[in-house]
Amino acid sequence: MDTAQPTTQEPEEPGTPTAAAAPDRFTALQSSPEFAELRRAQRSFAFPLTAAFLAWYLLYVLLSNYAGGFMGTTLVGNINVALVLGLAQFLTTFLIAWWYSRHAATRLDPRAEALRSRLEAGE
Repeated sequence: MDTAQPTTQEPEEPGTPTAAAAPDRFTALQSSPEFAELRRAQRSFAFPLTAAFLAWYLLYVLLSNYAGGFMGTTLVGNINVALVLGLAQFLTTFLIAWWYSRHAATRLDPRAEALRSRLEAGE
């Protein structure tokens, strides 16, 4: 009777990094100028836009709390300033998501794909 335990290691596919080499390759990629540029491109877009949106949102909240007369100003029929600014919050959320997806598709994804290809190729 054969009592040998089956091995749990699966055969490595060509181009797959070995367990010992992978962390070094990931660390090398992370410290590369190309990766730093990818992070800079993402941060230079996301951080200012996030700050601007948070300022816009806080302005809406502050106006709602402390400028009730202004926010209650009727514009047309039953539509007042508060309703228009509240709906504008939704509009800006969708616009920012659309803008970021365009930014990612044109500036981030090609760089990330190049880095991924380089990592998978074992460079």
